[in-house]
Amino acid sequence: QVQLVESGGGLVQAGASLRLSCAASGRTFSRYDVGWFRQAPGKEREFVAAITWSGGSTYYADSVKGRFTISRDNAKNTVYLQMNSLKPEDTAVYYCARTRGGIDLTRINEYQYWGQGTQVTVSS
Repeated sequence: QVQLVESGGGLVQAGASLRLSCAASGRTFSRYDVGWFRQAPGKEREFVAAITWSGGSTYYADSVKGRFTISRDNAKNTVYLQMNSLKPEDTAVYYCARTRGGIDLTRINEYQYWGQGTQVTVSS
């Protein structure tokens, strides 16, 4: 069974930075693509960023492109999301997820395992 645990969220002011971590159990984690999603109150869960199993390709939502960076350390079974220049509209619960092996990493249905989420709050 795969378990994903997010950490690193918190309350920050606009313009600040945070780094989220997603630690995974399981020996096969490094073989799968991983994504970050977020969900704000009253809104649907949305794609933020994704990284392929090797780290060779990354994908970003337009709203975070140039500000967020996704990376992974397969030796540590961990995926990171570096978030810079945070804005109040980035406030949400952030989730990491592992794919089931699909192709379109921006689609929520491509993901099989989810973490419990970590809260990010950005004040203006």
